[in-house]
Amino acid sequence: MSTRLAVLGAGSWGTVFAQVLADAGCEVVLWARREETATQIREQHRNPGYLGEHDLPSSITATADIAAALDGADGAVVAIPAQVLRETLRGWRSAGQVTAFDIPVLSLVKGIERGTDARISQILADEIAVGPELFTVLSGPNLSAEIAQRRPCGTVIAGADAQVVERVAAWCDAPYLRAYTSDDVIGVEIAGAVKNVIAIVVGAASGLGHGQNTIASLITRGLAEITRLGTALGGKRDTFAGLAGMGDLVATCASPLSRNHRLGEGLGRGLNLEQAMAEVGQTAEGVATARAVSDLARALGVDMPLTTAVVDVVDRQAKITDVTAALLSRSVRPE
Repeated sequence: MSTRLAVLGAGSWGTVFAQVLADAGCEVVLWARREETATQIREQHRNPGYLGEHDLPSSITATADIAAALDGADGAVVAIPAQVLRETLRGWRSAGQVTAFDIPVLSLVKGIERGTDARISQILADEIAVGPELFTVLSGPNLSAEIAQRRPCGTVIAGADAQVVERVAAWCDAPYLRAYTSDDVIGVEIAGAVKNVIAIVVGAASGLGHGQNTIASLITRGLAEITRLGTALGGKRDTFAGLAGMGDLVATCASPLSRNHRLGEGLGRGLNLEQAMAEVGQTAEGVATARAVSDLARALGVDMPLTTAVVDVVDRQAKITDVTAALLSRSVRPE
């Protein structure tokens, strides 16, 4: 009997991950916010709003009814943007559609909630009673456009319960995706969230015409920022040197397939934030996450100059050229 999974969120990442699960032999129901999207996936096996002409496995079905999506599910995969996740969960709960999850949950969400500085595991625990023993999180160098083409990659799945983590990793056992397991939930969540912020800085450097030396320097210093914050919150240092940390950071910062990189690149070319966001056309989590990360860092006394630079640009209308100059003029200090 195949595993039945509900993928909650039909954006590009949620849809592509539904393909991964289907290719691994799972029965997949994809929940979409709009009925039009669900109908296109059901009837055409495509999600043209996010994946164009890409054909999805015929075994994937879709619905805009959350109760129907979860009915009989052996597990849930959450792919709802971080800044609307709490609102979405509260809407389901107040409507009596979902009151709690008693099945394993895999989070694909990469962000920190603005205003509360909460990680995704904390939001799910607060709003839908997902206990730590059922929560898992995935992060790695997993650009959705490449996974849609079934190009090989690795990823990390972290959770507090080793047996649950192994079960969730088995869901994802597609021929082109190698899942590694971890018990460092905090480290994987922080790595997946903050890399989007650093990718905006690196993209801006590309847009300004800087070369590979600058980009390599920013990625390396970005990894140092992520590691400082993650370990201050209780994450394990080794996590940030692996696929969830360095691997995801390099892929997101270096590839034009990354939404956050493209947004930063637009800022570097002189677009304002609204223009850059419109050009990307999809959610770039790093914009909203930057302020939450900056607030966390300030509360913990963690130095994160690249993150501060992003906040200065997206929240305080600083010029990207001024921010770059300020970063390059920092005083001499030990690495």
